[in-house]
Amino acid sequence: MAARADFHAAYTDCLAAGAEAECAEIREIVEDIDTELRALGVRGRLSPLDPTPQTVRRSTRRRQDAPNLPRRPVEDRTVGRVFGGKYRPSTFLTLTLDTYGRVDGHGAALDPDTYDYRRAARDAVHFPKLLDRFWQNTRRCVGWDVQYFGTVEPQKRGAPHFHAAIRGTIPRAELRAITAATYHQVWWPAHDELVYSGDRLPRWDHHHKAFVDPDTREPLPTWDEATDPDALAAPAHTVVFGPQVHVKGILGGTEEAGRHIGYLTKYLTKSVGQAAGVDESATSRQREHARRLAAELAITPCSPRCPIWLLYGIEPKGARPGTTPGHCTGKAHKPEHLGIAGRRVLVSRKWSNKSLSDHRAERTAFVRQLLDQAGVKPAYAIDDGPFDWEPVRPGDSDVPPRPVLLLHAIHQRQRWRADYDAALLATSNAPPDERSTTTDQAA
Repeated sequence: MAARADFHAAYTDCLAAGAEAECAEIREIVEDIDTELRALGVRGRLSPLDPTPQTVRRSTRRRQDAPNLPRRPVEDRTVGRVFGGKYRPSTFLTLTLDTYGRVDGHGAALDPDTYDYRRAARDAVHFPKLLDRFWQNTRRCVGWDVQYFGTVEPQKRGAPHFHAAIRGTIPRAELRAITAATYHQVWWPAHDELVYSGDRLPRWDHHHKAFVDPDTREPLPTWDEATDPDALAAPAHTVVFGPQVHVKGILGGTEEAGRHIGYLTKYLTKSVGQAAGVDESATSRQREHARRLAAELAITPCSPRCPIWLLYGIEPKGARPGTTPGHCTGKAHKPEHLGIAGRRVLVSRKWSNKSLSDHRAERTAFVRQLLDQAGVKPAYAIDDGPFDWEPVRPGDSDVPPRPVLLLHAIHQRQRWRADYDAALLATSNAPPDERSTTTDQAA
Protein backbone atom coordinates (compact mmCIF):
# COMPACT_ATOMS: atom_id res chain seq x y z
CA MET A 1 0.00 0.00 0.00
CA ALA A 2 2.90 2.36 0.74
CA ALA A 3 4.36 1.72 -2.72
CA ARG A 4 0.99 2.43 -4.31
CA ALA A 5 0.73 5.70 -2.42
CA ASP A 6 4.20 6.72 -3.64
CA PHE A 7 3.29 5.94 -7.24
CA HIS A 8 0.04 7.87 -6.82
CA ALA A 9 1.99 10.95 -5.73
CA ALA A 10 4.44 10.51 -8.61
CA TYR A 11 1.54 10.19 -11.06
CA THR A 12 0.06 13.45 -9.83
CA ASP A 13 3.39 15.24 -10.37
CA CYS A 14 3.84 13.78 -13.86
CA LEU A 15 0.28 14.66 -14.79
CA ALA A 16 0.84 18.27 -13.73
CA ALA A 17 4.08 18.39 -15.74
CA GLY A 18 2.39 16.94 -18.83
CA ALA A 19 4.63 13.86 -18.95
CA GLU A 20 2.20 11.51 -20.64
CA ALA A 21 4.75 8.74 -21.22
CA GLU A 22 5.67 8.57 -17.54
CA CYS A 23 1.98 8.63 -16.61
CA ALA A 24 1.32 5.63 -18.86
CA GLU A 25 4.15 3.67 -17.24
CA ILE A 26 2.88 4.48 -13.75
CA ARG A 27 -0.63 3.35 -14.73
CA GLU A 28 0.70 -0.05 -15.77
CA ILE A 29 2.70 -0.42 -12.56
CA VAL A 30 -0.26 0.54 -10.39
CA GLU A 31 -2.47 -1.95 -12.25
CA ASP A 32 -0.01 -4.72 -11.36
CA ILE A 33 0.09 -3.55 -7.74
CA ASP A 34 -3.72 -3.54 -7.56
CA THR A 35 -3.82 -7.09 -8.92
CA GLU A 36 -1.40 -8.26 -6.25
CA LEU A 37 -3.34 -6.48 -3.51
CA ARG A 38 -6.58 -8.15 -4.59
CA ALA A 39 -4.84 -11.53 -4.62
CA LEU A 40 -3.69 -10.90 -1.05
CA GLY A 41 -7.29 -10.35 0.03
CA VAL A 42 -7.46 -6.55 0.08
CA ARG A 43 -11.08 -5.50 -0.25
CA GLY A 44 -12.78 -2.19 -0.75
CA ARG A 45 -12.25 0.66 -3.17
CA LEU A 46 -8.72 1.62 -4.18
CA SER A 47 -8.25 5.29 -4.91
CA PRO A 48 -8.04 5.83 -8.70
CA LEU A 49 -5.07 7.64 -10.18
CA ASP A 50 -7.21 10.04 -12.17
CA PRO A 51 -9.54 12.19 -10.08
CA THR A 52 -13.22 11.36 -10.37
CA PRO A 53 -14.99 14.12 -12.32
CA GLN A 54 -17.49 16.04 -10.27
CA THR A 55 -21.14 15.58 -11.10
CA VAL A 56 -22.65 18.61 -12.77
CA ARG A 57 -25.45 19.91 -10.60
CA ARG A 58 -28.00 22.32 -11.94
CA SER A 59 -30.58 24.40 -10.22
CA THR A 60 -33.89 22.64 -9.55
CA ARG A 61 -35.81 25.91 -9.56
CA ARG A 62 -38.90 25.68 -11.72
CA ARG A 63 -39.25 27.66 -14.90
CA GLN A 64 -40.86 31.05 -14.45
CA ASP A 65 -43.42 30.32 -17.17
CA ALA A 66 -44.51 27.00 -15.59
CA PRO A 67 -47.49 26.92 -13.21
CA ASN A 68 -46.70 26.22 -9.58
CA LEU A 69 -48.08 23.12 -7.89
CA PRO A 70 -49.03 22.51 -4.27
CA ARG A 71 -46.69 20.20 -2.42
CA ARG A 72 -48.15 18.00 0.30
CA PRO A 73 -46.38 15.54 2.59
CA VAL A 74 -46.55 12.10 0.99
CA GLU A 75 -48.49 9.63 3.14
CA ASP A 76 -47.50 5.99 3.40
CA ARG A 77 -50.38 4.57 1.35
CA THR A 78 -50.82 3.41 -2.23
CA VAL A 79 -54.62 3.51 -2.61
CA GLY A 80 -57.09 6.35 -2.92
CA ARG A 81 -60.13 7.38 -0.94
CA VAL A 82 -63.14 5.19 -0.14
CA PHE A 83 -66.55 6.60 -1.11
CA GLY A 84 -69.79 5.54 0.52
CA GLY A 85 -67.95 3.27 2.88
CA LYS A 86 -67.32 0.60 0.22
CA TYR A 87 -66.44 2.11 -3.18
CA ARG A 88 -62.82 2.71 -4.04
CA PRO A 89 -62.78 3.69 -7.73
CA SER A 90 -59.70 3.84 -9.91
CA THR A 91 -58.67 6.26 -12.64
CA PHE A 92 -57.89 5.79 -16.31
CA LEU A 93 -55.57 8.47 -17.67
CA THR A 94 -54.35 9.30 -21.18
CA LEU A 95 -51.56 11.80 -21.82
CA THR A 96 -50.50 13.06 -25.25
CA LEU A 97 -47.79 15.30 -26.64
CA ASP A 98 -48.35 18.70 -28.18
CA THR A 99 -49.28 19.31 -31.80
CA TYR A 100 -46.62 19.65 -34.49
CA GLY A 101 -48.92 20.57 -37.35
CA ARG A 102 -52.20 19.59 -38.95
CA VAL A 103 -52.69 15.95 -39.95
CA ASP A 104 -55.28 14.06 -41.95
CA GLY A 105 -57.49 11.21 -40.78
CA HIS A 106 -54.61 8.74 -41.19
CA GLY A 107 -52.20 10.81 -39.11
CA ALA A 108 -50.10 12.07 -42.03
CA ALA A 109 -49.07 15.72 -42.18
CA LEU A 110 -51.24 17.85 -44.43
CA ASP A 111 -48.30 20.18 -45.08
CA PRO A 112 -45.02 18.33 -44.52
CA ASP A 113 -42.99 21.50 -45.07
CA THR A 114 -44.51 23.22 -42.03
CA TYR A 115 -44.89 20.13 -39.83
CA ASP A 116 -42.32 20.31 -37.00
CA TYR A 117 -40.57 16.96 -37.47
CA ARG A 118 -37.56 18.06 -35.42
CA ARG A 119 -39.62 18.73 -32.31
CA ALA A 120 -41.62 15.55 -32.89
CA ALA A 121 -38.43 13.47 -33.02
CA ARG A 122 -36.93 15.07 -29.91
CA ASP A 123 -40.17 14.76 -27.95
CA ALA A 124 -40.37 11.06 -28.81
CA VAL A 125 -36.78 10.43 -27.70
CA HIS A 126 -37.24 12.22 -24.37
CA PHE A 127 -40.82 11.12 -23.69
CA PRO A 128 -39.81 8.60 -20.95
CA LYS A 129 -38.12 11.37 -18.96
CA LEU A 130 -41.25 13.47 -19.20
CA LEU A 131 -43.32 10.60 -17.83
CA ASP A 132 -40.93 10.17 -14.90
CA ARG A 133 -41.28 13.85 -14.09
CA PHE A 134 -45.07 13.60 -14.31
CA TRP A 135 -45.26 10.84 -11.69
CA GLN A 136 -42.88 12.72 -9.40
CA ASN A 137 -45.08 15.80 -9.60
CA THR A 138 -48.23 13.73 -9.12
CA ARG A 139 -47.03 12.08 -5.92
CA ARG A 140 -45.84 15.38 -4.49
CA CYS A 141 -49.08 17.11 -5.37
CA VAL A 142 -51.70 14.56 -4.26
CA GLY A 143 -49.88 13.53 -1.08
CA TRP A 144 -49.82 9.72 -1.42
CA ASP A 145 -47.71 7.14 -3.22
CA VAL A 146 -49.62 6.88 -6.50
CA GLN A 147 -49.34 3.48 -8.20
CA TYR A 148 -50.02 2.84 -11.87
CA PHE A 149 -49.90 0.36 -14.74
CA GLY A 150 -49.34 2.08 -18.06
CA THR A 151 -48.44 1.51 -21.69
CA VAL A 152 -46.71 3.75 -24.21
CA GLU A 153 -48.32 3.55 -27.63
CA PRO A 154 -47.90 5.50 -30.88
CA GLN A 155 -50.67 7.64 -32.27
CA LYS A 156 -51.46 7.61 -35.97
CA ARG A 157 -49.24 10.66 -36.43
CA GLY A 158 -46.32 8.66 -34.96
CA ALA A 159 -46.05 10.56 -31.67
CA PRO A 160 -46.10 8.49 -28.45
CA HIS A 161 -48.93 8.80 -25.97
CA PHE A 162 -49.49 7.17 -22.60
CA HIS A 163 -52.41 5.17 -21.17
CA ALA A 164 -52.34 4.50 -17.42
CA ALA A 165 -54.56 2.76 -14.90
CA ILE A 166 -54.16 4.49 -11.54
CA ARG A 167 -55.06 2.82 -8.27
CA GLY A 168 -57.35 5.35 -6.61
CA THR A 169 -58.98 8.57 -7.75
CA ILE A 170 -57.44 11.98 -8.37
CA PRO A 171 -59.61 15.00 -9.23
CA ARG A 172 -59.67 15.78 -12.94
CA ALA A 173 -58.77 19.41 -12.40
CA GLU A 174 -55.76 18.39 -10.33
CA LEU A 175 -54.50 15.93 -12.95
CA ARG A 176 -54.88 18.53 -15.69
CA ALA A 177 -53.02 21.08 -13.58
CA ILE A 178 -50.20 18.60 -12.93
CA THR A 179 -49.98 17.80 -16.64
CA ALA A 180 -49.82 21.46 -17.61
CA ALA A 181 -47.10 22.12 -15.04
CA THR A 182 -44.92 19.13 -15.99
CA TYR A 183 -41.95 19.60 -18.28
CA HIS A 184 -38.51 18.12 -18.87
CA GLN A 185 -35.50 20.21 -19.83
CA VAL A 186 -32.76 18.55 -21.88
CA TRP A 187 -29.46 20.09 -20.84
CA TRP A 188 -27.50 18.92 -23.85
CA PRO A 189 -25.34 20.87 -26.28
CA ALA A 190 -27.15 22.58 -29.12
CA HIS A 191 -27.72 20.20 -32.02
CA ASP A 192 -29.72 22.20 -34.49
CA GLU A 193 -27.22 22.39 -37.36
CA LEU A 194 -25.03 19.55 -38.63
CA VAL A 195 -21.31 20.32 -38.59
CA TYR A 196 -20.21 17.23 -40.51
CA SER A 197 -22.00 15.18 -43.14
CA GLY A 198 -21.38 13.05 -46.20
CA ASP A 199 -17.74 12.02 -46.60
CA ARG A 200 -16.47 14.83 -44.38
CA LEU A 201 -16.64 13.20 -40.96
CA PRO A 202 -14.52 13.31 -37.79
CA ARG A 203 -11.73 10.75 -37.59
CA TRP A 204 -10.16 8.92 -34.70
CA ASP A 205 -6.64 10.08 -33.96
CA HIS A 206 -4.44 7.57 -32.15
CA HIS A 207 -2.04 10.27 -30.99
CA HIS A 208 -4.73 12.33 -29.26
CA LYS A 209 -6.82 9.24 -28.50
CA ALA A 210 -9.86 11.20 -29.53
CA PHE A 211 -11.89 12.19 -32.57
CA VAL A 212 -10.46 15.12 -34.49
CA ASP A 213 -11.63 17.52 -37.16
CA PRO A 214 -10.82 16.08 -40.62
CA ASP A 215 -9.35 19.41 -41.79
CA THR A 216 -7.58 20.95 -38.80
CA ARG A 217 -6.78 17.68 -36.98
CA GLU A 218 -7.80 19.40 -33.74
CA PRO A 219 -9.61 17.25 -31.15
CA LEU A 220 -13.35 17.74 -30.90
CA PRO A 221 -14.83 19.05 -27.64
CA THR A 222 -15.59 16.22 -25.25
CA TRP A 223 -19.03 15.69 -23.79
CA ASP A 224 -17.96 17.09 -20.41
CA GLU A 225 -16.54 20.19 -22.06
CA ALA A 226 -19.64 20.73 -24.19
CA THR A 227 -22.01 20.33 -21.22
CA ASP A 228 -20.09 22.54 -18.82
CA PRO A 229 -22.59 24.77 -16.97
CA ASP A 230 -20.70 27.84 -18.18
CA ALA A 231 -21.11 26.70 -21.79
CA LEU A 232 -24.84 25.90 -21.60
CA ALA A 233 -26.91 29.02 -21.09
CA ALA A 234 -30.22 27.33 -21.92
CA PRO A 235 -31.53 23.78 -22.42
CA ALA A 236 -31.29 22.37 -25.91
CA HIS A 237 -34.90 21.19 -25.76
CA THR A 238 -37.91 21.26 -23.46
CA VAL A 239 -40.57 18.55 -23.59
CA VAL A 240 -44.14 19.26 -22.46
CA PHE A 241 -47.47 17.48 -22.71
CA GLY A 242 -50.22 18.59 -25.03
CA PRO A 243 -53.50 20.13 -23.85
CA GLN A 244 -55.49 16.92 -24.39
CA VAL A 245 -55.79 15.03 -21.10
CA HIS A 246 -58.35 12.24 -20.80
CA VAL A 247 -59.38 11.33 -17.24
CA LYS A 248 -62.02 8.70 -16.47
CA GLY A 249 -63.15 7.24 -13.16
CA ILE A 250 -63.49 3.45 -13.25
CA LEU A 251 -65.08 0.93 -10.87
CA GLY A 252 -63.45 -2.48 -10.79
CA GLY A 253 -65.40 -5.43 -12.14
CA THR A 254 -67.58 -3.36 -14.47
CA GLU A 255 -67.89 -3.65 -18.24
CA GLU A 256 -66.28 -0.24 -18.58
CA ALA A 257 -63.25 -1.44 -16.63
CA GLY A 258 -62.78 -4.31 -19.07
CA ARG A 259 -63.05 -1.97 -22.03
CA HIS A 260 -60.38 0.36 -20.67
CA ILE A 261 -58.10 -2.55 -19.86
CA GLY A 262 -58.36 -3.34 -23.55
CA TYR A 263 -57.00 0.12 -24.32
CA LEU A 264 -53.94 -0.73 -22.25
CA THR A 265 -53.20 -4.03 -23.95
CA LYS A 266 -54.62 -4.07 -27.48
CA TYR A 267 -51.48 -2.76 -29.20
CA LEU A 268 -48.85 -4.66 -27.21
CA THR A 269 -48.93 -7.60 -29.61
CA LYS A 270 -48.01 -5.29 -32.50
CA SER A 271 -44.81 -3.45 -33.28
CA VAL A 272 -44.71 0.31 -32.89
CA GLY A 273 -44.89 0.82 -36.63
CA GLN A 274 -47.86 -1.51 -37.02
CA ALA A 275 -49.67 0.15 -34.13
CA ALA A 276 -49.20 3.52 -35.83
CA GLY A 277 -50.64 2.17 -39.08
CA VAL A 278 -47.35 2.13 -40.99
CA ASP A 279 -47.85 -1.22 -42.71
CA GLU A 280 -48.85 -2.62 -46.09
CA SER A 281 -52.15 -0.73 -46.04
CA ALA A 282 -50.52 2.66 -45.41
CA THR A 283 -51.21 5.44 -47.89
CA SER A 284 -48.45 7.20 -49.82
CA ARG A 285 -48.89 10.26 -47.62
CA GLN A 286 -48.49 8.12 -44.50
CA ARG A 287 -45.31 6.59 -45.87
CA GLU A 288 -43.87 9.99 -46.70
CA HIS A 289 -44.78 11.23 -43.22
CA ALA A 290 -43.05 8.23 -41.62
CA ARG A 291 -40.02 8.68 -43.89
CA ARG A 292 -39.58 12.31 -42.85
CA LEU A 293 -39.91 11.46 -39.18
CA ALA A 294 -37.37 8.63 -39.54
CA ALA A 295 -34.97 10.97 -41.36
CA GLU A 296 -35.13 13.42 -38.46
CA LEU A 297 -34.67 10.64 -35.90
CA ALA A 298 -31.57 9.51 -37.80
CA ILE A 299 -29.83 12.79 -36.89
CA THR A 300 -31.32 13.20 -33.39
CA PRO A 301 -28.98 12.06 -30.58
CA CYS A 302 -30.63 9.61 -28.22
CA SER A 303 -28.16 9.71 -25.29
CA PRO A 304 -24.82 11.21 -24.22
CA ARG A 305 -23.12 8.14 -25.73
CA CYS A 306 -24.84 8.38 -29.11
CA PRO A 307 -22.35 8.48 -32.04
CA ILE A 308 -24.62 10.97 -33.80
CA TRP A 309 -23.06 13.66 -31.59
CA LEU A 310 -19.98 13.44 -33.81
CA LEU A 311 -22.03 14.94 -36.65
CA TYR A 312 -22.50 18.02 -34.47
CA GLY A 313 -18.81 18.34 -33.65
CA ILE A 314 -18.97 16.82 -30.15
CA GLU A 315 -17.24 13.67 -28.96
CA PRO A 316 -19.81 11.55 -27.08
CA LYS A 317 -19.16 9.74 -23.85
CA GLY A 318 -17.29 6.48 -24.23
CA ALA A 319 -16.07 7.19 -27.77
CA ARG A 320 -13.66 4.55 -29.07
CA PRO A 321 -11.74 3.91 -32.30
CA GLY A 322 -14.55 1.64 -33.48
CA THR A 323 -17.23 4.31 -33.05
CA THR A 324 -18.77 5.22 -36.41
CA PRO A 325 -19.78 8.88 -36.69
CA GLY A 326 -23.50 9.23 -37.25
CA HIS A 327 -24.27 5.53 -36.84
CA CYS A 328 -26.11 4.55 -33.65
CA THR A 329 -27.60 1.12 -33.10
CA GLY A 330 -30.15 2.40 -30.58
CA LYS A 331 -33.81 1.54 -31.09
CA ALA A 332 -34.78 5.21 -31.19
CA HIS A 333 -33.22 5.61 -34.64
CA LYS A 334 -34.86 2.61 -36.26
CA PRO A 335 -37.80 3.55 -38.50
CA GLU A 336 -40.04 0.82 -37.10
CA HIS A 337 -39.77 2.24 -33.56
CA LEU A 338 -40.63 5.88 -34.39
CA GLY A 339 -38.33 7.15 -31.63
CA ILE A 340 -39.93 5.01 -28.90
CA ALA A 341 -36.81 3.32 -27.56
CA GLY A 342 -37.71 2.48 -23.97
CA ARG A 343 -40.08 -0.03 -22.46
CA ARG A 344 -43.66 0.13 -23.67
CA VAL A 345 -45.10 -1.26 -20.42
CA LEU A 346 -44.45 0.86 -17.33
CA VAL A 347 -45.45 -0.46 -13.91
CA SER A 348 -44.82 1.27 -10.60
CA ARG A 349 -42.91 -0.69 -8.00
CA LYS A 350 -45.78 -1.11 -5.56
CA TRP A 351 -48.53 -1.77 -8.10
CA SER A 352 -48.93 -5.43 -7.13
CA ASN A 353 -48.20 -4.75 -3.44
CA LYS A 354 -45.62 -7.54 -3.57
CA SER A 355 -41.87 -7.54 -3.23
CA LEU A 356 -39.45 -9.29 -5.58
CA SER A 357 -39.10 -12.05 -2.99
CA ASP A 358 -42.88 -12.53 -3.04
CA HIS A 359 -42.86 -12.86 -6.83
CA ARG A 360 -40.00 -15.36 -6.71
CA ALA A 361 -41.84 -17.40 -4.08
CA GLU A 362 -44.99 -17.41 -6.23
CA ARG A 363 -43.08 -18.61 -9.29
CA THR A 364 -41.45 -21.35 -7.24
CA ALA A 365 -44.81 -22.47 -5.84
CA PHE A 366 -46.32 -22.46 -9.33
CA VAL A 367 -43.59 -24.69 -10.77
CA ARG A 368 -43.68 -27.14 -7.88
CA GLN A 369 -47.45 -27.43 -7.99
CA LEU A 370 -47.29 -28.06 -11.72
CA LEU A 371 -44.63 -30.76 -11.27
CA ASP A 372 -46.67 -32.47 -8.55
CA GLN A 373 -49.82 -32.36 -10.64
CA ALA A 374 -48.03 -33.84 -13.66
CA GLY A 375 -46.30 -36.48 -11.56
CA VAL A 376 -42.86 -35.31 -12.64
CA LYS A 377 -40.24 -36.16 -10.05
CA PRO A 378 -36.97 -34.25 -10.44
CA ALA A 379 -33.94 -36.52 -10.60
CA TYR A 380 -31.99 -34.11 -8.43
CA ALA A 381 -32.35 -33.04 -4.82
CA ILE A 382 -34.09 -29.77 -4.02
CA ASP A 383 -32.52 -28.00 -1.09
CA ASP A 384 -34.34 -24.94 0.22
CA GLY A 385 -31.89 -24.27 3.00
CA PRO A 386 -31.42 -22.67 5.37
CA PHE A 387 -27.96 -21.76 4.15
CA ASP A 388 -24.96 -20.23 5.85
CA TRP A 389 -23.40 -17.67 3.49
CA GLU A 390 -19.84 -16.47 3.83
CA PRO A 391 -17.49 -14.58 1.47
CA VAL A 392 -15.04 -16.63 -0.56
CA ARG A 393 -11.41 -15.84 0.04
CA PRO A 394 -8.99 -15.69 -2.90
CA GLY A 395 -7.27 -19.01 -3.45
CA ASP A 396 -9.85 -21.07 -1.51
CA SER A 397 -9.31 -24.67 -2.61
CA ASP A 398 -12.94 -25.61 -1.89
CA VAL A 399 -14.23 -23.28 -4.61
CA PRO A 400 -14.37 -24.85 -8.10
CA PRO A 401 -12.93 -22.86 -11.00
CA ARG A 402 -15.26 -20.32 -12.59
CA PRO A 403 -15.72 -22.32 -15.85
CA VAL A 404 -16.88 -25.29 -13.78
CA LEU A 405 -19.37 -23.11 -11.89
CA LEU A 406 -20.73 -21.69 -15.15
CA LEU A 407 -21.13 -25.13 -16.71
CA HIS A 408 -22.86 -26.37 -13.56
CA ALA A 409 -25.29 -23.43 -13.63
CA ILE A 410 -26.08 -24.04 -17.31
CA HIS A 411 -26.66 -27.75 -16.70
CA GLN A 412 -28.91 -26.96 -13.74
CA ARG A 413 -31.02 -24.58 -15.82
CA GLN A 414 -31.32 -27.17 -18.58
CA ARG A 415 -32.60 -29.78 -16.11
CA TRP A 416 -35.11 -27.33 -14.68
CA ARG A 417 -36.35 -26.46 -18.14
CA ALA A 418 -36.63 -30.10 -19.18
CA ASP A 419 -38.73 -30.94 -16.11
CA TYR A 420 -40.93 -27.89 -16.63
CA ASP A 421 -41.52 -28.72 -20.32
CA ALA A 422 -42.34 -32.31 -19.40
CA ALA A 423 -44.90 -31.11 -16.85
CA LEU A 424 -46.49 -28.75 -19.37
CA LEU A 425 -46.71 -31.55 -21.92
CA ALA A 426 -48.27 -33.92 -19.39
CA THR A 427 -50.95 -31.41 -18.38
CA SER A 428 -51.66 -30.00 -21.84
CA ASN A 429 -54.91 -31.99 -22.12
CA ALA A 430 -56.14 -31.09 -18.64
CA PRO A 431 -58.88 -28.48 -18.15
CA PRO A 432 -57.52 -24.99 -17.39
CA ASP A 433 -59.05 -24.98 -13.90
CA GLU A 434 -57.10 -28.09 -12.95
CA ARG A 435 -53.83 -26.37 -13.83
CA SER A 436 -54.51 -23.31 -11.69
CA THR A 437 -51.72 -22.25 -9.39
CA THR A 438 -54.17 -20.94 -6.82
CA THR A 439 -55.54 -24.31 -5.77
CA ASP A 440 -56.08 -24.29 -2.03
CA GLN A 441 -54.32 -27.07 -0.21
CA ALA A 442 -54.97 -28.21 3.30
CA ALA A 443 -52.33 -27.20 5.79
